[in-house]
Amino acid sequence: MSNSVIIVLFLAFTLVAALVVPRWFIKRAIPKVIRLFRERDAINQKNARTLDELGLKPRGMLEGMFKLRDYRQNALITLIKIGIIQTTEDNRLYLSEEKLADSSLGNRDLYYR
Repeated sequence: MSNSVIIVLFLAFTLVAALVVPRWFIKRAIPKVIRLFRERDAINQKNARTLDELGLKPRGMLEGMFKLRDYRQNALITLIKIGIIQTTEDNRLYLSEEKLADSSLGNRDLYYR
């Protein structure tokens, strides 16, 4: 094989990995985030919790430099966008069991372990 073919294949592999790997980590983090809401009893508007109470506060820059990336933040953002995690007027968060049951994520046993 010529060097140019190897370089093109390497670049294609790198591009695919850069797109697929983060999505895989986010998919793995979604059940963890859902479990976290259930463990903290943040399953309705009355029991909504802050990011601090849920243990989902974003890391600082210095802390982020020395630890592996936490994909729970990305999973939380994804769940908010699709409506499974709801926000109250005072920026507290809770899990909408109804939206979860209606979604494609709702029929998985992962969240009940």
